[in-house]
Amino acid sequence: MGITKTQIFNDKQNQLALIFKVLANPARIAILQYISTQKACICNDIVDEIGLAQPTISQHLKELKSIDLIEGEIEGKKVCYGINLKKWKEVQDILNSFFDKTKFNCC
Repeated sequence: MGITKTQIFNDKQNQLALIFKVLANPARIAILQYISTQKACICNDIVDEIGLAQPTISQHLKELKSIDLIEGEIEGKKVCYGINLKKWKEVQDILNSFFDKTKFNCC
């Protein structure tokens, strides 16, 4: 497998690529949609809602946490998750900026 030459790209390009990479999984999208529609932080409900095994959900949560889209808070023996609203807005702004600068031309 080839090595990605991230150093030849600017910070915004690398950041956008990482966001797309993390979001490029339908399970992670489903998890984000579920968490973002809840009125409070959620704990074990994710497994029941999404329908994947606990270790699989944990791996997806880890990936979402790696770019700070979600945050976890320890409550007793479990971790409760919620959307990191500051990062959520930052990602939204990055994506909007990317699409706003794109000029759509007909072939």
